[in-house]
Amino acid sequence: MDKGLHFMLCVTAAMLLLRESSQTGEKNDQKMLLHPNPEGGLPTLTVTTILEDPYVMVRSAELEGYCMDLLKALAGMLHFSYRVKVVGDGQYGAVTSNGNWTGMIGEILRKEADIAVAPLTVTSAREEVVSFTTPFLQTGIGILLRKDTVSQEMSFFHFLAPFSKEIWTGLLFAYVLTCFCLFLVARLSPCEWNEPKNEENHFTFLNSLWFGAGSLTLQGVTPRPKAVSVRVIAAAWWLFTIALLAAYIANFTALLSSGTEQLPIQTFEDLVKQRKIEFGTLEGSSTFYYFKNSKNPIHQMIYEYMDKRRDHVLVKTYQEAVQRVMESNYAFIGESISQDLAAARHCNLIRAPEVIGARGFGIAAPQASPWTKKLSIAVLKLRESGDLDYLRNKWWESSCLSQSRDRWSPLQPQALGGLFLTLGVGLALGVIAAVVELSNKSRHAAGHLKKSCCSVFTEEMCTRLRIKENTRQSQETSGRANA
Repeated sequence: MDKGLHFMLCVTAAMLLLRESSQTGEKNDQKMLLHPNPEGGLPTLTVTTILEDPYVMVRSAELEGYCMDLLKALAGMLHFSYRVKVVGDGQYGAVTSNGNWTGMIGEILRKEADIAVAPLTVTSAREEVVSFTTPFLQTGIGILLRKDTVSQEMSFFHFLAPFSKEIWTGLLFAYVLTCFCLFLVARLSPCEWNEPKNEENHFTFLNSLWFGAGSLTLQGVTPRPKAVSVRVIAAAWWLFTIALLAAYIANFTALLSSGTEQLPIQTFEDLVKQRKIEFGTLEGSSTFYYFKNSKNPIHQMIYEYMDKRRDHVLVKTYQEAVQRVMESNYAFIGESISQDLAAARHCNLIRAPEVIGARGFGIAAPQASPWTKKLSIAVLKLRESGDLDYLRNKWWESSCLSQSRDRWSPLQPQALGGLFLTLGVGLALGVIAAVVELSNKSRHAAGHLKKSCCSVFTEEMCTRLRIKENTRQSQETSGRANA
């Protein structure tokens, strides 16, 4: 009996010693991840990430992408080595019903990884359990569509779309004003109408309107101006019309090739109101919980739609989402920066103009980790040096010819303000030249008739504008009626 008890005590003591040594070894291994080894080597960090183009991709049995280049730059600045592992469940990180976290957030909490370098959105729920660095990429929530998902008939007046309403109003006003100035200056200029009593002025108001319309369509029309003052106005109008037509043709061409005006869904409200296109997002993503927690009625409707059909509209991966948008009537709600990449790689895809929920991608680490502040400072230095912009341009390079298909908008008055100003200056110069021409003729006539220049100038003005003649005709008409 004593031998048996002695044997049991020995076995128990041996097991306790083995357990203690095992725990000590695990602690030393964890420390080796964060601190240099005794031989003076670099600290080694275990990095968890997720496969998503262009952040992390597998090429020739190696990982590459935006996040891998960022990790390499950070390791060079902070002098650490790293070991990269792809997250086991393929999730970003969401809390389950029993309070546990999935994805990369869960691996950090379980100490399976030291940091997470991935397109991981900084949210309040994640910030409560892990620590995030300064965001290395800014993004938002957008809608990814196929251009031909829903065909929308063009408006009957679609040809008016290149210019805004203000520009069309200004063009009509400029046309009428220019034609009136042509009519007025042609009557005032002696070079255009030397003998008002004996000659007929070809620049009537209707002819002036016809001249302006012909110039607007680059057609040569009569009457042809003779006086310098009339030619100044005509030249200003020609310059105006040439520049205006060039702007119209360029903007109309961009409109036809962009497809923006034909896109039926411009906002999230448009997405909710229609019934032809299904829409969803990544299952368990921050985007899904953004709509769940939002108090906006439109956002609540989007969440209720996705929650009721979660088995059908929620996707597992980003690649699955893009493929589904391309092959079916499906709109993907997700990170706008990732959607920009999809639109750059696949020219038949387009992102709707509205972007909501501004947020950023950050590097996650355990709370109170000494690496959080170091990585944040390093990210800020990379941003200040332009390295982050370089990486963005490197991995977001587009294969589509048109880079502005979703940037088109009608020309605003500010864009053509200088053109209207040039026309106004030309009209003013033409009127001034006509007055100078008439003044010179009146001065010569006053010397021959021995009258004051002002009286002769006034008579010329009245004659050319038919003031006296109209008055005399009305008097003769009234006299005949009284007789």
